Amino acid sequence: MADPFTLGVASGEPMPDGVLLWTRLAVDPLATDPARPGGMPPRAVEVDWQLAEDERFTRGLRQGRVNALPAWAHSVHVRVAGLAPGTDYFYRFRAGAEQSPVGRTRTADDPGSTRPVRFAVACCQRWEHGYYTAYRHLAAERPDVIFHVGDYIYESPQSAAVVRALGPLPGEADTLREYRLRYARYRTDPDLRAAHAAAPWVPTWDDHEVLDNYRGRGDGSAGFLRRREVAYQAYYENQPIRVRPQGGGLQMYRRRTYGTVADFMVLDTRQHRDATTMLGAAQEAWLLDRLRGSPVRWRVLVQPLFFARRFVPGPAPNLRTDAWDGHPAERARILAAGAPGLVVVSGDVHNAWAGELKADFLDPGSATVGAEFVCSSISSRPPATDGPAVLAANPHLEFFDGRRGYLSCVADPGELRVAFRAVDFVDRRDAPVRTVAEFRTDGSGLTSENASSK
Repeated sequence: MADPFTLGVASGEPMPDGVLLWTRLAVDPLATDPARPGGMPPRAVEVDWQLAEDERFTRGLRQGRVNALPAWAHSVHVRVAGLAPGTDYFYRFRAGAEQSPVGRTRTADDPGSTRPVRFAVACCQRWEHGYYTAYRHLAAERPDVIFHVGDYIYESPQSAAVVRALGPLPGEADTLREYRLRYARYRTDPDLRAAHAAAPWVPTWDDHEVLDNYRGRGDGSAGFLRRREVAYQAYYENQPIRVRPQGGGLQMYRRRTYGTVADFMVLDTRQHRDATTMLGAAQEAWLLDRLRGSPVRWRVLVQPLFFARRFVPGPAPNLRTDAWDGHPAERARILAAGAPGLVVVSGDVHNAWAGELKADFLDPGSATVGAEFVCSSISSRPPATDGPAVLAANPHLEFFDGRRGYLSCVADPGELRVAFRAVDFVDRRDAPVRTVAEFRTDGSGLTSENASSK
């Protein structure tokens, strides 16, 4: 068998005593035969895995064997338990005579830990729009955990403006074969593979993993529900997540807690959504209960969509209803929970923003109840945005930047700090990275360490 590890390795869902290890076998990642995704034979393939405390695999070695099944595109999801909290580990796979690259992962901190947590946030990486150089720089930072807040792939037909072509099947993805191929294309990028191998990921989705701006059950037709089902299957096959899809759905909202410092509540703003709700009743009740009852210093909502009110001057619509401005009552209930240490990290809009969360966004003098940090895209082109005009119209927003990049963050018992990291270009490789702004919050508002927009 030729090298089956062309899509790399990954880990995810870190807990104090375990992690999830992932790979997907693909000897020909862009093969178009639906019966042989990744060019693999239509049979189970034995895969050996190893995890150890050092990169030479000499200390604390754990190992096992699993079958990579054609029904799941020969993806492998290995749950490893019984690990030490707050500890780096290294892992690899073997299939036949071929061995995978080595990945680094890390367990979450012990429930009583006060150690600072280093985390990153990324989103929106349309292949045709440019290179993933930002991921190379993120990987070099080796954070404790990376959160991805959606638009990992774009189901859309190939963009009219192309930096690099999609290749096979450049039309809109709406079948299992086409979603699988789209993930495989994205995973052929070496910088994306490096970021997956550098730290554990905790991803959530937005819309383009299925269909632009879809809500819940879409139009309710059998055709759309089948499309959503296969899109969710392909998402699972290509992400280091713990739970398989069942009955056409996939359990996505969950929390990952790091000691007494940070409680990351990962939200699903698509699957349970309809005209009246963003989260659905069960998810909202779960979130409010956790916000009110968590004993942890920072309550961090990890989700894709702009959370604060954002009035955009100019022609209507001035509020973007696909974001939380479409569900102001639900947003108000979350803010009214009175959760101390509330921070929201978001994506979706392909630009970077920072602002304060207000008890009443229409009253600049109302209480500040949290902070929001919106990461820019890894590569996806931004819409035309008059940043200064939006800042002027929204006193609670304090920063805008139009470059591509990610968030690099540190949470400790005293404060949470966020660096907006950006590259100057994505239309060619090897862009340098720089910090374009830094903010910190102690829970009572934002302090700018280095920002020029406002």
